[in-house]
Amino acid sequence: MRLRYRIVFSIGIISATCGGMSAQEKQPAVAIHWDQVETVSRSTPTLQVVVNPPLRPGQPLGIAAYKAVKALGADYVRYVPWLPYPRLGVAELEPPTPAKTSWDFSLIDPMTKDFLDATAGHSTVMNFSTSPNWLYKTDKPSTYPADPDKVTWDYTQGTELRDPSGKELGDYYARLVSWYVNGGFTDENGVRHESGYHYSFPYWEVLNEVDFEHKMTPQQYTERYDAIVSAIHRVSPTTKFVGMALAAPSDQPEYFEYFLNPRNHQPGIPLDMISYHFYASPTPDQKLDDWQYTFFDQAAGFLNTVRFVEGIRKRLSPETKTDTDELGVILPTDNKPGDDVAPPAAYWNLAGSLYAYLFIELSKLGIDVIGESQLIGYPTQFPSVSMMNWTNNKPNARFWALKLIKDNFHAGDQLMVTRVEGAASGAIVAQAFVTPGGHKLLLANKRNRAIDLTLPDSAGTTAVTVDLESGDSPARRIQPADGRIHMEPFAVTVVSW
Repeated sequence: MRLRYRIVFSIGIISATCGGMSAQEKQPAVAIHWDQVETVSRSTPTLQVVVNPPLRPGQPLGIAAYKAVKALGADYVRYVPWLPYPRLGVAELEPPTPAKTSWDFSLIDPMTKDFLDATAGHSTVMNFSTSPNWLYKTDKPSTYPADPDKVTWDYTQGTELRDPSGKELGDYYARLVSWYVNGGFTDENGVRHESGYHYSFPYWEVLNEVDFEHKMTPQQYTERYDAIVSAIHRVSPTTKFVGMALAAPSDQPEYFEYFLNPRNHQPGIPLDMISYHFYASPTPDQKLDDWQYTFFDQAAGFLNTVRFVEGIRKRLSPETKTDTDELGVILPTDNKPGDDVAPPAAYWNLAGSLYAYLFIELSKLGIDVIGESQLIGYPTQFPSVSMMNWTNNKPNARFWALKLIKDNFHAGDQLMVTRVEGAASGAIVAQAFVTPGGHKLLLANKRNRAIDLTLPDSAGTTAVTVDLESGDSPARRIQPADGRIHMEPFAVTVVSW
């Protein structure tokens, strides 16, 4: 063992000093093997839209946000009316009685219609994630603010359904879906409610963050999934379903083992797709120069989780697809006093670079949908997760990085064997693609410093980049020169041949 260490040490000295230049001084270079296909992409880049007050009709930030969504033109856009705003996402807030029901879409419809208009012509993943809390056994009645814009975090209570068969839960979602796809529904008392809507819901995601909301066991969630899917299928036979939406997939692998086993489901229940989430989360004492390492280190850990989950999926239900439909960063200052002070401008580029890294690595792993989270955040509502600048109503660098990727890369592209070599190679992420639009290279700078990168066969190349200079504007054009491309801190760049 001692002799081995000596040999490795000597080789290290020789390689570091070879050619009269230290390894630290060598410029990183991209090596692309255009004749070697690593894999064929099945991945679609997209985003999620979480319901919150700025998306209510007439709000300037919401108008600008949906204009951006429409221009993006992504598929599998996820729509989530959720927990903090019960009146904006729960259509029957009070339990039915023989005398009346409380069905009310007056606040929900305008927001949902705006979303469906902005995504017209593209597939969507609908998820009214928060079910009426009266469906659950609780110690006290669940309350909610009269003001629909006021935040509440304790609406969901209880773990056991008051109807253990799940029929009552399934019927709620069947009526909600029927309101949008079949022009209306008949309520618990036999009264018909007409909407006039005939939308198509290609995908329905069943509940959200089931490892946290109502703290369901894998068996409980699977039973509720089956009840909801059965009920929705009766009113919307063409809808496909997404299961689990796990917030912490690495913590509870038993969810995947149980849910993905067809023997644990009722006969005929489809397992079309599963979903789970990842957010990088630095500690409060860390700053930007720490974040550039923390975000990518945590993302590497998440990718190990993805590999583990993929092993379970391929073993138990190989035809089931995967949607990583919440990918982002949550800063420790979010939802606390002072979160109206925006993070450094470079943060948005760093978060965009992180998404580009995840897009590349998840594409290699064969993940079907790669969703950035989320369209709008703002002070008191996860401002660091926003893809819109809430101060000027413009898309920020996170959005423009997504658009750059979406406009250039698609399912069916070939991922070619690509390496970054030389010193500082760990600071750059690179992946070459053969696309219908030609040969392209996606680059992401992981570090808070500018880096010059040597390109192979750079003659005639063009490039566009999202960086600090582009700011809240679309990707800007840059020109490779002398066989190199210059990448600003945290830049996301596409080079085309």
